Amino acid sequence: MTNVLGVINLINEKPILKELTKHRCLASVPFGARYRFIDFALSNLIHAEITQVAVFTKDNGRSIIDHIGSGKEWDLDRYDGGLFILPPVADDAKLKGDIQGFYDHREFFERASADLVIISPGSNVSKLDICELVASHEKSQADITVVYRKYDGEPIQKPNYHQVVVDKEDNVRDIELFTAPQKGDLVCLETYVLSKPLLMDLIQTCYENGEYDFLRDAIKANVHKFKIKGYHHRGNMIFIHSMDSYHAANMAMLDPDTIRAFFYSDWEILTKIKHEPPTKYGQTADVKNSFIANGCLIEGTVENSIIFRGVKIKKGTVVKNSIIMQKSEVEEDAVLENVIADKQVAVTQHKVVVGTPSHPTVLSKKEII
Repeated sequence: MTNVLGVINLINEKPILKELTKHRCLASVPFGARYRFIDFALSNLIHAEITQVAVFTKDNGRSIIDHIGSGKEWDLDRYDGGLFILPPVADDAKLKGDIQGFYDHREFFERASADLVIISPGSNVSKLDICELVASHEKSQADITVVYRKYDGEPIQKPNYHQVVVDKEDNVRDIELFTAPQKGDLVCLETYVLSKPLLMDLIQTCYENGEYDFLRDAIKANVHKFKIKGYHHRGNMIFIHSMDSYHAANMAMLDPDTIRAFFYSDWEILTKIKHEPPTKYGQTADVKNSFIANGCLIEGTVENSIIFRGVKIKKGTVVKNSIIMQKSEVEEDAVLENVIADKQVAVTQHKVVVGTPSHPTVLSKKEII
């Protein structure tokens, strides 16, 4: 789709995984042994052959730059189009919202050779067929298309989601901001399709009026002015809105049906390639129902766990229902259960760290236990 510009908007990320976003933005949180959240958004765009992609960053943008680099793994390191990482022009503390970020980089939009723009967040663990989305937008002759999905997760207390109100013809009648959806409610995925001229007009108008939130001030405020259609995303998606749902989402990757749905159907989820040796399993290793990335050393027991690259689990150690991120080390005879260990965590001999599925214990980056 040479006439489509993909925008991954990280400016309005919600603080839902505070323990894991002290040193990184939400879109670069590790997931599923070797991926980051943003890999799903990028891979969806590449599957639709969108070759112009802009990533608007805010806090802790270095982690995103380190992960996606030139965009080589997503075939975005090209002379015509390619990947653009656009940090805030203003200081992070002075950036009032995503509209200001778009306005500050309006010259980029003006130069982009695209008729349509797709704006999406970088943290949706989802396979969204963008070709089908664009076809639906063009067929309906909508001014703006808003993507939504039925909520199928566990009931939540915190108002982390926005809900879409549509009529029988999928016309968007309202968007209720910051709600706690129950099963069956329609959740806005903060993904939109609109023409580049309309986007530029909305950015300019909102900025001049001192309005800085794209969803609230450009979409919700105009539901009765523009033809705004809903697009029901029925594809694979996992809702993540807290540490326990993040833990559950990773554990879901151990289910064969979920693995097939996300990684072996429709299109590949691409990620940064690291050339490391295969994982080495010692004579005392006992591994059951786990994802283990390359470059690890496993000498202990690992059950129902997600183990990222370069992790060392020594003899006598038991790791169950846990997520152990890159280059962490667990020494001999330790026990970890329902634990989320960030990168480069060191667990010393004989330590016992036990959480619950609903309240997993989180170990911070480089923490020594």
